[in-house]
Amino acid sequence: MGFFLPFLLILLFQSSNGEWPPSPGYWPSSKFKSMSFYEGYRNLWGPSHQNVDQNALTIWLDRTSGSGFKSVKPFRSGYFGASIKLQPGYTAGVITAFYLSNSEAHPGYHDEVDMEFLGTTFGKPYTLQTNVYIRGSGDGKIIGREMKVHLWFDPTNDFHHYAILWSPREIIFLVDDVPIRRYPRKSDETFPLRPMWVYGSIWDASSWATEDGKYKADYKYQPFVARYTNFKASGCSVYAPAWCRPVSASPFRSGGLSRQQYRAMRWVQTHNLVYNYCRDPKRDHAKTPECWG
Repeated sequence: MGFFLPFLLILLFQSSNGEWPPSPGYWPSSKFKSMSFYEGYRNLWGPSHQNVDQNALTIWLDRTSGSGFKSVKPFRSGYFGASIKLQPGYTAGVITAFYLSNSEAHPGYHDEVDMEFLGTTFGKPYTLQTNVYIRGSGDGKIIGREMKVHLWFDPTNDFHHYAILWSPREIIFLVDDVPIRRYPRKSDETFPLRPMWVYGSIWDASSWATEDGKYKADYKYQPFVARYTNFKASGCSVYAPAWCRPVSASPFRSGGLSRQQYRAMRWVQTHNLVYNYCRDPKRDHAKTPECWG
């Protein structure tokens, strides 16, 4: 109790000063067991730029290659998380990603749910971009649903847990168990319903990643390194029986978020939101009907 009370006062002080989100009151990451990398994943590309040591995966990008990995199983729904530590300094143009996709099963017409760290320049924070694609990417008609936030901590100092909860009714993005975005299923046309695999990667996206491509990857700072550990992937794989019950990111078995979780999410979106596609006047919102309601 002697330790807990000062810790609680620190959290309350940070929250009152707008520096830290209020407690979500529920920690879904604690409900799902961790696995080692090889229990659930395999190298996908760039094997010479990938190393596993004591259950921590290191991947890196240099002038010759980046690297990526992929889950062994595809899923129909589930909770997918990893603790990630990013590289400090100049990382412009570099994307470190953790995401769901079925691009290999449906080339040119795939679904995808992204958490992407957009590299940055000296003295500026990383931007975490979340995105949802539904049935159609790579065919010249990409319709992204991007939301971008700045984190309330430095993601290069330590590992933090990033997760995607995908159920038949919603997608929830979480950072250290704080919900930062909820994407509900408002129609079958605006929601990914086909099985997806879990991926991670580091790659050069100089054309758009940092301030819309203003700053490019500079390989005098190579290698660009990302570390992943504490992998979690729990839910209904395509091999699970039909009665497999989708997992939840809230205290409610039916899904959704609690009032306290909504409060934490509103704090993040009020204080740290950088971009919301639904509020972009340059977007054609006839193609994103979920923004209307």
